[in-house]
Amino acid sequence: MYCNVAIFFCIICYNAALHYSVQHIIQDSQLRLLGFYWGIFGVIAFLLFAVLRLGPRILDLSDYTLSPLHWLLMVGFVLWMAWAEGYKGFHQAFSPRVIARARYLRTGSHPVLSLLAPLFCMGYIHSTRKRKIVSMVLTSVIIGLVMLLRITPQPWRGIIDAGVVTGLTIGIASLVYFWFQVESGRWNHPIGLDLPGSDKQKDLDPSPTLDSSEQP
Repeated sequence: MYCNVAIFFCIICYNAALHYSVQHIIQDSQLRLLGFYWGIFGVIAFLLFAVLRLGPRILDLSDYTLSPLHWLLMVGFVLWMAWAEGYKGFHQAFSPRVIARARYLRTGSHPVLSLLAPLFCMGYIHSTRKRKIVSMVLTSVIIGLVMLLRITPQPWRGIIDAGVVTGLTIGIASLVYFWFQVESGRWNHPIGLDLPGSDKQKDLDPSPTLDSSEQP
């Protein structure tokens, strides 16, 4: 709950700052790089926080004797979360969009966007209405799972944690994978940036590799 309140507060501050300095554009390469890396690291830190909160509960399963049914359900749930959350949710949608929006910051953008880069990269600010809603729902689901699993009895808590952590870990690995693609100049993903107004026109990440304007 506190995380969502903090996010809403940052969004309000962003809108206020944007209103008073709309025409100001980042020109300094160091500030552009700050937004790029701060956005990526901030999103990874958010996901890693959830993994670290849930991970120890999986280890608690060693104190319980799991039946064949427990093992069957855990393996099945882990595999399903790896595909549904890790591959479909993160690797095919969330992760490349985060990196694409981080690249947008690297090319030069509003200074407030760089300061609030993690929120921008996740689509909370300076995005379409649909992207804002999807981002809010995704974050609420992750936070809700963390809170709900705190009151779920073992061994079911550990079994569900194993699936959720698997999906989040794949998501983190996916972010690192696409980030390395950008750093090595091999980025070529036709993912939509979902910038304001892009729901009315096609808005794809324009360049597959860094051009001269993106060089630090």
